[in-house]
Amino acid sequence: MTEKCECPPSAGAGSCELAATVSAVPCPGCLRTGKPVNTVTLKGLLAVSLTEVREVEYRFCRTPDCPVVYYSTDQQQRFREQEVRERVFQKHPSDEDVFVCYCFRHTLRSVRREVETGGKSTVVAAITAGIQAGQCACDIRNPQGSCCLGNVRTLVANLEIK
Repeated sequence: MTEKCECPPSAGAGSCELAATVSAVPCPGCLRTGKPVNTVTLKGLLAVSLTEVREVEYRFCRTPDCPVVYYSTDQQQRFREQEVRERVFQKHPSDEDVFVCYCFRHTLRSVRREVETGGKSTVVAAITAGIQAGQCACDIRNPQGSCCLGNVRTLVANLEIK
């Protein structure tokens, strides 16, 4: 069983992304600083032999046009999207069928439909209830290795104002 998501339901994207400034190790693909990610996330999401995951620090690259998803801080390894079991929301933020919430399986399409039919979305409340019930596994299901709530809040806000 995994621990509860560390991102409180009231948090926005800023709270989940604060760790990204811990050490400025640039992504070898785009030279932007990646977000620290636990090796548990890599082990759960990589579609390669786990012998390739070493005991080093890894970062998650969220730059949409960069092919790198994970890289080691010693710059010796990089894993591209084709080596990850899930399509990555940050790499495809406009793709209707990519999960924005991996634990509860919400996509841009499902959130958009809810907003179009009801005028607003209940997805944030549903995810919050799931988190409070201990049903999330963000650390192993979400490629960013942390809570999706910041991403979902931003998506819902953008859809509800259109």
